[in-house]
Amino acid sequence: MTAPPAGHCLALRLAAPMQSWGTRSMFNRRDTQAEPTKSGIVGLLAAAQGRRRTDPIEDLLKLALGVRTDQPGTLLRDYHTVSDYRGRPLPSSAVSAKGAQKPTSPAKHTHLTERFYLQDAVFVAAVAAPDPVLATLAEALRNPAYPLALGRRACPPTQPLLLVADSGDDLWPGDVVDVLGRVPWQAGPQHRGALIRSRRPRPAAVDLPVTVDDPAGPDVRHDLPTGFDPHDRGFTSRRIRQTWVHLPPPYDLDDADLAVDAAAPPHDPFALLGW
Repeated sequence: MTAPPAGHCLALRLAAPMQSWGTRSMFNRRDTQAEPTKSGIVGLLAAAQGRRRTDPIEDLLKLALGVRTDQPGTLLRDYHTVSDYRGRPLPSSAVSAKGAQKPTSPAKHTHLTERFYLQDAVFVAAVAAPDPVLATLAEALRNPAYPLALGRRACPPTQPLLLVADSGDDLWPGDVVDVLGRVPWQAGPQHRGALIRSRRPRPAAVDLPVTVDDPAGPDVRHDLPTGFDPHDRGFTSRRIRQTWVHLPPPYDLDDADLAVDAAAPPHDPFALLGW
C-alpha cells in the first residue's frame, strides 16, 4: 500500500457517548482499541456510500489515514449474560459435518459476555485521496445511504461528523499530518477546563498524539480489511508511525504565564538521583 501524494484531506470528527474499535475480538469478549481502527473508518465510509458487505472495497483501502486523539475518554466494561428464551442449551463453537453448531455438552444454558467501549472520547481523522474521491466521500457523509456507526451499530456518531476548512470547503489542503495540526481542538468543555486548571503556568500548547499511515513506519497495526463479506472476512497489516501535533490552547496566555514559563528551570527527571 502506498500513500497518495499530498494534496487535500477530509477531516472527520469521531465523537459519541460510546464508540468501540475492535481488532482481534471474537466470541464472548469484544475489546476496543484506544483509537479508531482503519477497518472501522473504511467501514463507515463504505456504509455512507451504500456499499453492501459483499461489495469490493479495494479503492477505499488506498486512502491515507491519520487519527488524532483529542479526548481519550474512559473505558466502559459492559457485562451481561446470554441465554435462549426457549430454555434450550446454547450452541457450542464446534460444528457438525453438515456445518451446524453442536449443542454444548454438558448442556450450558447461560453464556457470560463482555463488551468494551470508549466513553466520551473524541477523535479527528484525516483521510487523504485524490480530490474527486474526496468530493464523493464528502457527499456520501452528508447524505449517508446506511446509518453510520463508530465501530459498532450501537454507537452512532454525534454531529458534526464532517468538519469544514476555514475556507468553508469540505477539502482541507495538505497531507494528513499537516491537516491534523490545523483542525481546531475538538475536546469538550470539561476536558478543556481540566487543561486550564491542570497547572501554572498554563500550557502554551495542546499536545495531541497522532497515528499516521506510513509504508516505512516502525509500527504495525493488523486492522486493514481485505473484505467485509460475512462468509469471507479478512484482515491484513499496515505500517504506521506515531507523532504529535501542537495546537494553540483555548485561552490567551497572560504576561504572568509567560514570565513563570520563562523562569522555570529545565525539567531533569534524573536530578534527584544525582546523575
